[in-house]
Amino acid sequence: MRSARLTGPAHAPTPGTARPGRAGAGVPVVLVAHGSRDPRAAAATRALARAVETARPGTPVLPSWLDHTEPGPTEVLRGLAADGHRTAVVVPLLLTAAYHRRVDVPAAVAAAREAAPGLTVRVTDVLGPADGTVDAGLLAGLGHRLAQAWPGPVDALVLAAAGTRDARARGSVGRVAAALAAGYGVPCTVAYASAAPPTADVTVARLRATGAHRVAVVAYFLAPGLFHDAVVAAAQRAGAVAVSAPLNDSPDLVDLVLRRVDTAGDG
Repeated sequence: MRSARLTGPAHAPTPGTARPGRAGAGVPVVLVAHGSRDPRAAAATRALARAVETARPGTPVLPSWLDHTEPGPTEVLRGLAADGHRTAVVVPLLLTAAYHRRVDVPAAVAAAREAAPGLTVRVTDVLGPADGTVDAGLLAGLGHRLAQAWPGPVDALVLAAAGTRDARARGSVGRVAAALAAGYGVPCTVAYASAAPPTADVTVARLRATGAHRVAVVAYFLAPGLFHDAVVAAAQRAGAVAVSAPLNDSPDLVDLVLRRVDTAGDG
């Protein structure tokens, strides 16, 4: 079986290449994370906000959460309006455009607009594939994290995601797996931590049964938490050589957030 050394997909953008665009310098950016009972997840979101703010001097970047952690995006947007801001950009820190992007984020923005009619809010695409396109910077970030965990060659990859019942969202995860397979020249199969089969241990075991002795798992997560912990335990149990860390506040993710900000539309 063919092996590939994990040096990262070709043609990825260099971190820090995002340039001010539609949002304009100084327009506040509100990051909206899913939220988790695990405090590590909120800490990672705060670290990402600080990193984005550092990369775009003069632009306030504020974290918010849809559940479990305060403040929520509506509260943050209302606060910006109260402070005199007339425009804000909302970035959903989501890897698929499932329920939270289609329902929760628009509802939070609508509530803020109702409370502050003079506030213009632009909402970006999610960080996963937008309009069917897998961002090269996202692939680079995943590749860099995996190379940190396992710099040696592999026979196959598993892209492990949180999971969703939304078929379209699962399709977008599949597009990322296909892009990784094409970039590295080895098979890449999707696994989920919840809501949909197969799990990481089942996927790793299947690949090993076909002769892939060095199976590495690419963690399709923005932040640490119980789902990532479950993927690590399951993959190691099945004999994976490595599981990558979440993207957290990596330079590739910071750059991707800024490029989303620069192309934000009305939403």
